[in-house]
Amino acid sequence: MIDRINFLKDEINKHNYEYYVEDNPTISDFEYDKMFAELKKLEEEHPELQTPDSPTQRVGSISEKFLPYKHKYRLYSLDNTYNYEDLTVWYEKVCANFNGEVELVCELKIDGLAIALTYENGIFTTGVTRGDGVTGENITPNLKTVKAIPLKLFEDVNVEVRGEIYMPKTSFEKLNEENIARGEKPFANPRNAASGSVRQLDSSITAKRDLSIFVYNSSFENIENPPSTHYDSMMRLKKLGFKINPNIRLCRNISEAIEYCKEWETKRFDLDYATDGVVIKVNKLSYQEELGYTARAPKWATAFKFPPEEATTDLLDIELNIGKTGAVTPVAILKAVNLAGSTVARASLHNFDEIKRLDIRIGDKVVIKKAAEIIPKVIRVEAGEEHYNLPQYEVPAICPVCGAKLETRPDEVNLYCSNPQCPALLKAKLEFWVSSDAMDIDKIGPGIIEQLYNKGLVKNPIDLYKLKKEDFFKLDNVKEKSANNMFGSIQASKTRPLSRFLTALNIKHVGKETAEILANEFKTLDNLYHADSFVLRDIPNIGMKIAIEVREYFNNEKNLKYLDEFKALGINPVQEVERVSDILKGKTVVLTGTLTNMTRDEAQSVIKSMGGKPSSSVSKNTSFVIAGENPGSKFDKAKNLGVIILTEDEFLEMMKTNSLPSGIEEK
Repeated sequence: MIDRINFLKDEINKHNYEYYVEDNPTISDFEYDKMFAELKKLEEEHPELQTPDSPTQRVGSISEKFLPYKHKYRLYSLDNTYNYEDLTVWYEKVCANFNGEVELVCELKIDGLAIALTYENGIFTTGVTRGDGVTGENITPNLKTVKAIPLKLFEDVNVEVRGEIYMPKTSFEKLNEENIARGEKPFANPRNAASGSVRQLDSSITAKRDLSIFVYNSSFENIENPPSTHYDSMMRLKKLGFKINPNIRLCRNISEAIEYCKEWETKRFDLDYATDGVVIKVNKLSYQEELGYTARAPKWATAFKFPPEEATTDLLDIELNIGKTGAVTPVAILKAVNLAGSTVARASLHNFDEIKRLDIRIGDKVVIKKAAEIIPKVIRVEAGEEHYNLPQYEVPAICPVCGAKLETRPDEVNLYCSNPQCPALLKAKLEFWVSSDAMDIDKIGPGIIEQLYNKGLVKNPIDLYKLKKEDFFKLDNVKEKSANNMFGSIQASKTRPLSRFLTALNIKHVGKETAEILANEFKTLDNLYHADSFVLRDIPNIGMKIAIEVREYFNNEKNLKYLDEFKALGINPVQEVERVSDILKGKTVVLTGTLTNMTRDEAQSVIKSMGGKPSSSVSKNTSFVIAGENPGSKFDKAKNLGVIILTEDEFLEMMKTNSLPSGIEEK
């Protein structure tokens, strides 16, 4: 048994490395999932064989706070240079300490969050934020969810590595779309998103944020043949299983380093991660040691910062877009200009408060830049005499599409179309319904939605499921094969899980992540319909704000009629769960303290698989409290209320025997 578990762990770790570090998978997702499921099942059956380096330990848990952690090796800042003259001056100062030119290493400067990772005998033990360089925060459980961070190295070495946690640009865009859908404020840039993600108290949220890492430095302890250069140490890290930036380059002198900087000043925009410069380091480690440090930065390294890419162009018009919530978003229509390697003709204005703050007027000369090198936005107006001769922009009072009155909502800066039948709103809802995050009807895109709506075939998502194959022949340039594909894609979406259906319903504050939490908790629409706001509130990561919105949705007669129509069309989604027993059926279970044999998410999954309901708060209706190490206030409250308290060992015994611990009364 132990040999099989070790084999599976090694295979999965290897394939994680190939997929997340090398970007070169050698097996299918199905084969990977099959191995992972087998390992998880074996570890559930034999929890004593579960180890910290197991791939199953990447699932999240909840921490009450992050504890301070003093770094073994200080994490210094970097001095910056902003032009090639200053960069050359830095290099000449370095060379003055040695005879002749000094070899350099150039690496792209990743715009992320600096962290330190400690490995003992090849096992990942501690992950800490940079903090002030001397003391950071211990965020180990969150970093374990980042799949590009190896839990076990390919060699049993002791090493501390420094790296930069980042969020890919594509993931950043997707996260912001979900935030906006929930009515939440979008992140300003990928760095903020990455920083916020690794500091979540619930690391299961971190696990969903698609973070990655590039390591850039190391401190080995007691190894044979230690590397003598920085470049060799980076290659050694790569062999150990770490992800290093593939664009690292060895340069003989400062001229080659400057060529590297010039090359990447424009090429960086083609990357799926944000960069804001180049880090240039002396290659020889003995030279680094000799050069030493200032009070805040190494003398043997510097960062060359790219200038912010901006462009000036004419603001031709301000277009108003209506989204799926009815929010009116102003968009700048620009005279096309080249920016960061691409042609830009549109830019975000965010909202009407931003237009007022910047005093933007149609006809202005405006300066645009790419927010985190992704989304163009207007950052200021070139306010000359011409600007003041232009009329001030008037915030619209009516919808540009349907003519209905625009209205505000409490605590929001957006304006909303007051007409629930606004054509732009209905089409936006349809486009969201078929999107990959919602019902994933991949053959129906915005162009098809436009035609279906304009020809009177579809007005809402229900109409999609009433379409016959013959209806698609009424669209422009649609033949037999396309009609079959579109019709089949719609029919296939009837079996989507409850989480996707809830996302597609576009309930306020219920985006993709929240929909998954609710679907996993309630499994069916009927169960969710009958849940009161206090039950909803107590679900981890829901809270009263979301609970009220969900309750209001299901209390609306119009919405209930809408859901009944879906049922009549054969759409009654469920969230599948593997039930192993019913011994906890009808029981509410609360976890407190730190479990040593499993994560909190795993324990909650076990409770659900036994028919129980995990809860985040203790009340007189709580059936059991399972107490791990260092239990908190929930433990004290349970004692005061006379709630049954189980130890982790008693919980594990209950899992093994599939029966309640002896001597415990049913509740």
